[in-house]
Amino acid sequence: MRLAGKVAIITGAARGQGAAAARRFVAEGARVLLADVADEAGQALADELGPAAVYQHLDVASEDDWVDAVRAAGDLGRVQVLVNNAGVLHFSELADTSLVDYERVIRVNQIGTFLGMREVVPAMSDGGGSVINVSSVEGLGGMPLMVAYAASKFAIRGMTKVAAMELGKHGIRVNSVHPGAVDTQMIPDAVGAPVPMEQIGKRVALGRVGQPEEIAELVLFLASDESSYCTGAEFVADGGATATHSLA
Repeated sequence: MRLAGKVAIITGAARGQGAAAARRFVAEGARVLLADVADEAGQALADELGPAAVYQHLDVASEDDWVDAVRAAGDLGRVQVLVNNAGVLHFSELADTSLVDYERVIRVNQIGTFLGMREVVPAMSDGGGSVINVSSVEGLGGMPLMVAYAASKFAIRGMTKVAAMELGKHGIRVNSVHPGAVDTQMIPDAVGAPVPMEQIGKRVALGRVGQPEEIAELVLFLASDESSYCTGAEFVADGGATATHSLA
């Protein structure tokens, strides 16, 4: 049981990468607060996972919601793991990106991560913990049509390093995870139509897109004591997408 006795908060836990991480965490002995705005799906997952999982409505851009979520997680025990996984994606060229759409992405992806980290510091300071911030390969390099998303994911990468430097004295480790193309509903939802993911997968070294369960294994490692000397680092799971450059 790699997470035996640990209490974790996972945002965006109702589906996709968050749900996959929740399943792995429970299987490895953790008690998990599943946080999302998709109440029906989130509660259904909590029911599926049993008494080790509790669902909590959380708009990650809301300070009040974060206070409630951390308090609810505290009912399970001392919070030792936070997975800032919630995120939204928006496609548009820079010249066509409205301020409303830009701010929506920043509020969820960037501000949500900031608030989550800030809110768990008191809970983790007495005994340490692990914060896993889900960034993206778009936090390592740019991509057309993704100015808001890339801005938010680069910000997560930077905030992770600052937090790691500040919180190490409390035994709190902070790392970022950078997935490539993963087979979830995020891209189809952003596009508003089905997306041929197999074609995207052919562009990377491994010749396929990733699965949520593969990202969950990396998140599990960072949540566990196996990563006890890892902080301020970037962990990439992208099938080889960032192994190349534009002249390849």
